[in-house]
Amino acid sequence: VQLQAFGGGLVQAGGSLRLSCAASGRTFRSDTVGWFRQAPGKEREFVSAIRWTGSTHYADFVKGRFTITRDNAKNTVYLQMSSLKPEDTAGYYCAAGDNVTSTTVTMSRIYQYWGQGTLVTVSS
Repeated sequence: VQLQAFGGGLVQAGGSLRLSCAASGRTFRSDTVGWFRQAPGKEREFVSAIRWTGSTHYADFVKGRFTITRDNAKNTVYLQMSSLKPEDTAGYYCAAGDNVTSTTVTMSRIYQYWGQGTLVTVSS
């Protein structure tokens, strides 16, 4: 199983980026797929997730700015990021798991599969 995250880059504050997480060797259809981020010197933190039911979850600091969607036909999950701030600068990682619940969705250790990360840099 391989997850590939891409779409990161350098953007000015207030700008937008769309991250993609594509899976090979596994279908996302029954999985919860989440996005986490880690800035230099900081702990990895939950950003957003979409469960196999279609329900979505967001960290408070991205609510209203980020939108997570999934395309099961393409086996891809997207994270549309808007109104980006310098504090959003981090490596963004996608993860998937088949035993993630609404209670554990923010817990990185619950996810079984991880992508390599894509770097998002927001300049002020």
